[in-house]
Amino acid sequence: MALVRMAQYGTKHPHASGKLKAMLQDLSIELVGVYEEDPQQLAKVKDEEAYQGLHWYEDLSDMLSDSSIVAVAAEGANHENLGYTEACIEAGKHVWCDKPAGEDQIRWQRVVKRAEEADLHIQLGYMYRYHYGFQQIAGWAKAGVLGELVEVRARIGTNTPAQHRRELSRYRGGIFFELAGHAVDQVVWLLGRPQKITTFLRNDSPDVPGFVDNTLAVYEYERAFGMIDMSALEPSPPARRFEVYGTRGSAIMQPFDNAKGIRLCLTEAHAGFVKGEQIVPIEPQTRQELYNRALGAFTGTILGQQESDRSFDHELIAQETLLRTTGHLTL
Repeated sequence: MALVRMAQYGTKHPHASGKLKAMLQDLSIELVGVYEEDPQQLAKVKDEEAYQGLHWYEDLSDMLSDSSIVAVAAEGANHENLGYTEACIEAGKHVWCDKPAGEDQIRWQRVVKRAEEADLHIQLGYMYRYHYGFQQIAGWAKAGVLGELVEVRARIGTNTPAQHRRELSRYRGGIFFELAGHAVDQVVWLLGRPQKITTFLRNDSPDVPGFVDNTLAVYEYERAFGMIDMSALEPSPPARRFEVYGTRGSAIMQPFDNAKGIRLCLTEAHAGFVKGEQIVPIEPQTRQELYNRALGAFTGTILGQQESDRSFDHELIAQETLLRTTGHLTL
């Protein structure tokens, strides 16, 4: 018997069909229906296999006024989801909100404050939080296995077709705004709010002039650096890496999509791990499995079965850091 009735608001986000599949597969969830406000997008996706047999709301108010719907997945485009999330929070719904949280930090702060006041949960769509490798490395870092952290580095490469780059040109920060939030989320989780941010946001392809397609961000802390580099121009499959360095050890995961192990190097034996270099195996996960785990944590939180995996303070700082990096926000 389903414990949580959910709906989906929007279909334009790249994660939308995967999130939909997660809800359909989870036996604790009843997916009530989907609302898409853009007629062209609705015509495009309505007959796609992922959306077959679903109820489509003709009016948003019909979905938001249904008190039996406990939570909504906000799966619009990047510029839509903050407004979608605000509407759902005002309607008393928990929100599985895809990333990033828009381009307006003041509005995001207002939405989070309203959610806190109403005792509602918002989980942003950073699914690598539910990746065994990232969780293992964060566990080592927070337990002091790696010593005092001095550097966290992330590389997220992708190959974005010219048409999609043109669509993303509306966003300051280009590909960094679109994708690098996954890495920002991890850097902030380990190091907190950066004191200073230096960015290089370049256009290095003539295909889409003006689109930020090759990027580097450096985050300065009192005793550490964070670094994120990413490009929209990398041949597939991209070389995605995550590296954490401390005074007593380091952990490197490459690639992190479908990762099978982590290179751990320690100055001394600790917690069952030997001194020196070793490969610590982890269970590979598909993208869909990450969505499924994220959904399980989301529903677990709203049902009172677990605490939220990220505080609202973290969600605010992660979004603030992304907007500082892309030039949306100056502090």
